[in-house]
Amino acid sequence: MRVSATIFLTDETITPVRLARELEERGFAGLYLPEHTHIPVGRETAYPAGGDLPREYGRTLDPFVALGQAAAVTERLGLGTGVTLVAQHDPIGLAKQVATLDHLSGGRFTLGLGFGWNKEEAADHGVEWRTRRALGRDRVGLMRALWAPEPTAYEGEFGSVRASEAHPKPGGGAPRILLGGAAGPRLFADVAAYADGWMPIGGRGLGEAIPVLRRVWEEAGRDPKGLQVVPYAVLPSGGKLGRYGELGVEEVVVQLPPAGEGEVLGVLDEYAQYV
Repeated sequence: MRVSATIFLTDETITPVRLARELEERGFAGLYLPEHTHIPVGRETAYPAGGDLPREYGRTLDPFVALGQAAAVTERLGLGTGVTLVAQHDPIGLAKQVATLDHLSGGRFTLGLGFGWNKEEAADHGVEWRTRRALGRDRVGLMRALWAPEPTAYEGEFGSVRASEAHPKPGGGAPRILLGGAAGPRLFADVAAYADGWMPIGGRGLGEAIPVLRRVWEEAGRDPKGLQVVPYAVLPSGGKLGRYGELGVEEVVVQLPPAGEGEVLGVLDEYAQYV
């Protein structure tokens, strides 16, 4: 099983360059980074985990800039977002960012997508909350048109693009796309419709959820062997990873603390036993 890592990188934590080098040296498979552009101080949306929102949420580095640094100092380390809040992006600009990072890294990028939980953050981006999932699907359709090998037009419910020259192209034609979110019919329908797999946060309940997702996936006409499930932000143990392996999971993303070099490297040394 491949073991990758995620962390809230901020202006107060270990740097992307140091972390990426240390991950690759220890044999970790990849580095995934979350995204929040800003956290309105007048937020009324409750933090999903309960309690006060941790400090790091309002201090996250831009994941694409940080991953660009990571790509420049590594050769094998996978790079990903966990997750990009796709509805909050201009899809033409996002398509260019994704394609450029994937091109410059030699095809190492995974685009983890999510729909967010912070209504105030989304509203500042002009996102109407009730339609954000449909908007996200539309954004992906437009980006795929720009990644197509030949100039391809796209006309969607929320946006359009003319047939265009748009280079570079991602390696393999498009990056791997994983959808994050809680198990359920709506999310699983989206995974089967336009993604390569599911990125469940924490990894609980997979024994019940994965068979349901596989059924939805196959009913949509997708190749049964193509579905990828990547548990995300996991606190690892030997038993837990063993159970994931029995369920057919081939990659897991472990959670690192949003801390300085000493603490993060100590946790990496502890987690290296699972690599």
